[in-house]
Amino acid sequence: MRKDLRPSRLSPRDVLRVGAVGLRARRARVVLSALGIAIGIATMVAVVGLSESSRADLMARLDRLGTNLLTAEAGKDAMGEEVRLPKNAVAMVERIGPVQHATATADIDVRIRRSDVVPEERTAGVTAQAVRRDLLSALGGEVRRGVWLDRAGERLPTTVLGAVAADRLGITRVGETIMMNGTRVAVVGILEPLELVPNLDRVAMVGFPAAERHFGFDGHPTTVFERSTDASVEDVRAILARTISPGKETGIKVSRPSDALAAKAATDEGLTNLMLGLGAVALLVGGVGIANTMVISVLERRQEIGLRRALGATRGAIRLQFLTESLLLSALGGVTGALLGAAATYGFARFQGWTAVVPPQSLVGGLAATLLIGVVAGLYPAIRASRLHPTVALNAA
Repeated sequence: MRKDLRPSRLSPRDVLRVGAVGLRARRARVVLSALGIAIGIATMVAVVGLSESSRADLMARLDRLGTNLLTAEAGKDAMGEEVRLPKNAVAMVERIGPVQHATATADIDVRIRRSDVVPEERTAGVTAQAVRRDLLSALGGEVRRGVWLDRAGERLPTTVLGAVAADRLGITRVGETIMMNGTRVAVVGILEPLELVPNLDRVAMVGFPAAERHFGFDGHPTTVFERSTDASVEDVRAILARTISPGKETGIKVSRPSDALAAKAATDEGLTNLMLGLGAVALLVGGVGIANTMVISVLERRQEIGLRRALGATRGAIRLQFLTESLLLSALGGVTGALLGAAATYGFARFQGWTAVVPPQSLVGGLAATLLIGVVAGLYPAIRASRLHPTVALNAA
């Protein structure tokens, strides 16, 4: 035998062709095995895509609503005593240089009923607040029906209802009346939901002058709202309580409503990590399915392996054949899963009215994960196939 003779090597094209033959011969098993990989990748791509789409929508809402709104509410001081905001709290806040707009609301002790035939204890969970005329523009709110309080409306027994308050009272159009204590009050407007201050959605709002005249309001606000330049929000936040109530600033609670929406993004991120974990479990199950398929394939094809070895195929060629089959199988599931995940993201985002975002790194990462699983799942079966002795494999039943 000549020593310079060497076994021929398969070209990459031949390797792919030989690997694909094994998959085409067992189509049902291939589809079921690839399905596990596809489910895992689709889950991971969809979770990442929907999370990014939701976060992008949230950031767009924050940009639209503004992150420069601060609120200051009356609380309790270090001695546990109730702190009252001064009547001129708004004027004091407006003296702060970067402040662009300041307004206020106040809780008033009023029982609200749909009509005078409804018992007084049935208030439908709606409260009342006195508000300044400039509140709506400061909060960036919109009127769904009717009008906002004007110069005349803030002095008359008229009210504007929050979105939830209108639903609870069964008010669907302006011009209807409700009872506030013993006073019949006309509904002149219904607001759209206020995302930055959702507690006002459950409130019936009347003007400061009307609250003083009809409901015994003493003129002390309970919440001050202010907007400043974006660059100075934290500086204003640091001195807001001290400006409103010098010496009793510990009893003033200052908050930033947009922080609640930003916290939602953090909550969504935690849920995303959980769903990614579930997707990883599905991917692992798919990898086990591929490994099982390849092991069974080796057992069923021992005679084929023996014949190829007898015809001159090297152990390396046999290993490469079965490893290629495993990679093709996992790639089939990965590509299918990535397409399904992207389609699910676009479909759900469009249904929710979001801008669909599918990060390219999620697709690339998903496909890379499938190829890695294909290598791991196919390595043992490939090595086992390459170690079969031609004589033993040909004599296998």
